[in-house]
Amino acid sequence: MTTALTATTAPADRTPRGPRGLVWTVLRVHRTALVFWALALLGATAVLIWMYAIGDEARKGDVPCATPAREGYPGCASVESITVDDVYISWIGLVANALTYAIWPVAAWAGGALIGRELESGTARLAWSQSVTPTRWLAAKLAVPAVLLAAGTGGLVLLNNWARGDGDPDLVGDWYNADAFVGTGPATVGYTLAGLALGALAGLLLRRALAGAGVGLLAALVLCGVLERFREDLWPAVTRTATGRLEMPRSALVTGRDERTMDGVRHIRVTYHPESHYWPIQYVETGILLAVAAAATLAAFWLLRRRTP
Repeated sequence: MTTALTATTAPADRTPRGPRGLVWTVLRVHRTALVFWALALLGATAVLIWMYAIGDEARKGDVPCATPAREGYPGCASVESITVDDVYISWIGLVANALTYAIWPVAAWAGGALIGRELESGTARLAWSQSVTPTRWLAAKLAVPAVLLAAGTGGLVLLNNWARGDGDPDLVGDWYNADAFVGTGPATVGYTLAGLALGALAGLLLRRALAGAGVGLLAALVLCGVLERFREDLWPAVTRTATGRLEMPRSALVTGRDERTMDGVRHIRVTYHPESHYWPIQYVETGILLAVAAAATLAAFWLLRRRTP
């Protein structure tokens, strides 16, 4: 007598179709960019830790001096022998510039490698034919780098502010300089996210890697130029008037100055942004950048739905 046994076979391994599978696919396909981003973060972190370590020594070389030395003023010869302040200024400025203009390579990469190349080669359509909808594909393409870029740039901004110490303008630049302004606040994250969205939209529009990279970079350049040009108009300026002479606060961004002499007396009218306007302008500019990123993202999804069944 034989007994019929019902064997239950284990289901065959399947490629994950959920968000986890898409996330892993994005990371694997763009692993070169991921490695480059990780190395850039590690390099910038090492530099900023070094800047923090030499910050006190750099500030010793940035003080008033006298020849010969007298009370409260060290000898100029001893101050001039301290060259670490030049090293500090150079490297802290380099990191600030990298944070300020990170939007350029991000936009070019998003338009070329992230979106444009996959549409040009047909890789995207292959993914869509394997139960991955175009909407989910684009969502993963944008969400994964957005998280990595926001976390990385946000962390570097915190490290940059830590390394800058007391923010001495003679060492790190005035607050309104483009690199000092963008590289020390949330606008850094806003710029990178806007660059990602603009680049992705360019890649979807042109469906070519080289063209998408070029147009994405151009859009980033235009955005940076416009905001830098009109930054002083993002918040109401302060106006001061005086007769004879007017002393301006340290690190004031002067936007207008009018001097007239009437009845032998000089009248001065100055419009400026004090350093206290740094945060209001930061918040307004960041809001604009996030709005640009959101608009470009919505446009990208709309365009994708129009072009796919």
